[in-house]
Amino acid sequence: MNRKDVLGEISRKLSRSKIFLSGDVSPDIVEGVQIDALVAEIEASISPSESGLSFATADDILEAIGRISKPKAPEPIEVSQSSGFKPVASDLDAIYSIKNRPVERAEGTVNDFIMYFRSRLKKIKSILGSRLNGSGIINALESLKTFADGKQVAIAGIVTSKITTRNGNIMVVIEDETAEAKVIFMNSSAQKSRELFTSASSIINDEVLAVKGKISGPFVIASEIMWPDVPIRERKKVDDDIAIAFMSDIHVGSKLFMEKNFSRMIKWLNGGVEGASKELAGKIKYIIMAGDVADGIGVYPDQDKDLAVPDIYSQYKMLADYIEAIPDYIHVFVLPGNHDAVQRAEPQPPFAPDMLDIKKDNVHILQNPSVMNLHGLEVLAYHGTSLDSIIASVPGMSYSKPETAMVEVLKRRHLSPVYGGNVVVPSRNDNMVIEDPPDILHMGHIHKNGLTEYHGVKIVNSGTWQGRTDFQIRQGHIPTPCILPVFSMKSYTFTNVDFSSTV
Repeated sequence: MNRKDVLGEISRKLSRSKIFLSGDVSPDIVEGVQIDALVAEIEASISPSESGLSFATADDILEAIGRISKPKAPEPIEVSQSSGFKPVASDLDAIYSIKNRPVERAEGTVNDFIMYFRSRLKKIKSILGSRLNGSGIINALESLKTFADGKQVAIAGIVTSKITTRNGNIMVVIEDETAEAKVIFMNSSAQKSRELFTSASSIINDEVLAVKGKISGPFVIASEIMWPDVPIRERKKVDDDIAIAFMSDIHVGSKLFMEKNFSRMIKWLNGGVEGASKELAGKIKYIIMAGDVADGIGVYPDQDKDLAVPDIYSQYKMLADYIEAIPDYIHVFVLPGNHDAVQRAEPQPPFAPDMLDIKKDNVHILQNPSVMNLHGLEVLAYHGTSLDSIIASVPGMSYSKPETAMVEVLKRRHLSPVYGGNVVVPSRNDNMVIEDPPDILHMGHIHKNGLTEYHGVKIVNSGTWQGRTDFQIRQGHIPTPCILPVFSMKSYTFTNVDFSSTV
């Protein structure tokens, strides 16, 4: 975006608050500025006139740029529980367990990659076998060459490629440790074939799936496609009337971190916000923070221009202050994300104690991904970096509906099915496989709230606490900041609590 376009965007955004730029504001003034941070600062500093219209001069703009460019020192968070607030969750013991998956190391050798994909194949092939109800998958793809044409077979393997042939059919190549098989999905006018062809368009590289079909020369002509999927789950009964709050992508340290809104949410947890449901706040027993809790340092080029707090330790000190202001009876589970100060490759280890140092029994520093059992409900939390590759690879996916991409993750029983879409450690054991389906799947990363249910699994994407970035503006992506999803365990329902306004 050139300087004139930046100035026009600033003018357009300010006009919604009836603030207009005076004639002495030139495009040169706003070169390299973070648009949303500047607009928010101008709106906060210019009072409306009696006519309802206000003007921002060049001096106003320069002063605002100076304020947002000044590093922000961490401020202590002082929150006391409101008198008369009687949270029901404080009278109940926390019942939880954490199922840590080992975060393994790898040297990056060819053998590491071989062992990684063999682990993925073995785990998911076992899941697929249990779905075929006795009509077993053949043990090795190399045995296909011993079968005659017309033989009906069930095969499984890792997808290595997918192309559209000259005849308009889809050809998918799958492989196991022994050989590869070429599977044809016919582009036929018959309804069943059309449905199968449409399903095949959703196949993505590196996933493990099963196919039924008949042998025809060097090909298997598909008649059915099967993903590992999750079985339909019955809702579990929770007698205690308590709740879980979900959040992610807080981005403490960013100029666009919505500090006032986040502070208001913390006050609400303490019963100190009028006009919001104190009853619901008092039911919250658990909070899960699914990554990108700080904005980080050097995550992308020129990030320093977007930081209010350019020191990584100060960012996590601010975060710790917020977490410590949460009532002690609420157990908080904190995972890292791709912006955080841990290794980028997934699975990610927990924060080091010298980075996020919170010595409270109710705060649990976990790896990404993590599985928690909270009052009998299995919660799988993962930051969700792989959603980018899912949205790019599967037809019909969109950043506006992250929950639909999360359904695709469940169907494939793998948190990061497209290898290379995000950085994954090629360890000997693929710990991104969803071996046991959860009751709740929680992700973030997309900065867009989303709720749905699939086969009895509750799916929640918890949005963000960061304003709209320049990158999101260029991509046309509209985030939904400051909306807190709260899951009431007894009624098995979600409520979105909106903190987008600080009034």
